[in-house]
Amino acid sequence: MGAFDGKVVIVTGGAKGIGRAISLSFAREGAGVVCADVDEAAGQAITQAAQGLPGKLVFLNADVGKASACQALVAKAVDTFGGLDIICNNAGIQPRRSYLPAHELPEEDWDRIIDVNLKSRFLMTKYGAPEMKKRGGGVIINTASVQGVQSALSVSAYAASKGGDLSLTRQLALEYAKDNIRVLAVNPGTIETPLALEASESVEALRKAAEATHPLGRIGQPQDIANVVLFLASDQASFMTGEYVNVDGGMMAKGAWA
Repeated sequence: MGAFDGKVVIVTGGAKGIGRAISLSFAREGAGVVCADVDEAAGQAITQAAQGLPGKLVFLNADVGKASACQALVAKAVDTFGGLDIICNNAGIQPRRSYLPAHELPEEDWDRIIDVNLKSRFLMTKYGAPEMKKRGGGVIINTASVQGVQSALSVSAYAASKGGDLSLTRQLALEYAKDNIRVLAVNPGTIETPLALEASESVEALRKAAEATHPLGRIGQPQDIANVVLFLASDQASFMTGEYVNVDGGMMAKGAWA
């Protein structure tokens, strides 16, 4: 039996990069997974990749910066699998065009980044927590970032969203502890994903930069994050809530990484 047999999971931004690894890892462990993404082609690809796994994965094209999409995701989980146990708030954006000083960043880019990276966490909790309470508890795991702990240049909206992610994680953990809903976060370092590649000139440049800044001397892989997410979602982490885990190759231990 899989470690998550009978559990129902929503993964936002779930069809590519870190989200893809999380979605497939839960499906391998027997969970029913609702994978949400705005990339229809990636959604079809992960649906095919999940064929034959112990769990079942369904894809929904959903822009989680919008309340209606978050509400639809929860409804999809309940209608398809009968409830909701785990939310992985993984969706995140940092468009290359947004690498600007704050005074040059268009307001609409600020709003879009905050909506996807932070507001979506609130919305998924708003609609998902009541369903978790019906099941006697659950787990919410937010994909934050080391940029929520330390900062770099020209990423004001992204940094604000990730700092807010960590603060919201703590607040929600207190809010829902009485309902046996645990809330946690992971802070990836540099991970080889489409989001990271968008900010780099090439895969080789990204890897070289990661090797230079990460004490472990390598770039992270999506599965590195998925492994920690599954642990946090499991009963093995049952006494953890309101906390974040750096999965960053030692960047935060080193300090002054930016």
